[in-house]
Amino acid sequence: MKYDASSVEEYINQLPEDRQIVIEKIRSIIKDNLPKGFQECLSYGMIGYVVPHKLYPNGYHCNPELPLPFMNLASQKNFIALYHSGIYTDKNLLNWFTNEYPKHCNRKLDMGKSCIRFKKTDDIPYELIAELSKKLTPKDWIQMYEKAIKNR
Repeated sequence: MKYDASSVEEYINQLPEDRQIVIEKIRSIIKDNLPKGFQECLSYGMIGYVVPHKLYPNGYHCNPELPLPFMNLASQKNFIALYHSGIYTDKNLLNWFTNEYPKHCNRKLDMGKSCIRFKKTDDIPYELIAELSKKLTPKDWIQMYEKAIKNR
């Protein structure tokens, strides 16, 4: 779903109350656990965590005016989505996540290339999201990103 917002707070305030609570909790976990250097912003109509231009002046290769995206959090029509670019880029991180998921959640993992979908908000693996958030520093992500871009 698209929300017309100019700030993260405005985005959250447009959500139904039950979604606000869950999004705020995930947001807080991400902010508390992301390594220093990532910046929260609105990114692609979602709550985004990016490597700002001051750390990576090249920006995103698809549009260098934009900072380098890393994670996004969104309230979609039928689920809450957590997008993590590192999972898409690093097979070891993907394997770690998929092996850990059943230890933290009773539901089957519903995942695309970088999108983790939570259809039931009563069984979100918050501790696993915290661990995932800690896994890559901005420097790590820049190195992975540049390697992936060069290999295209």
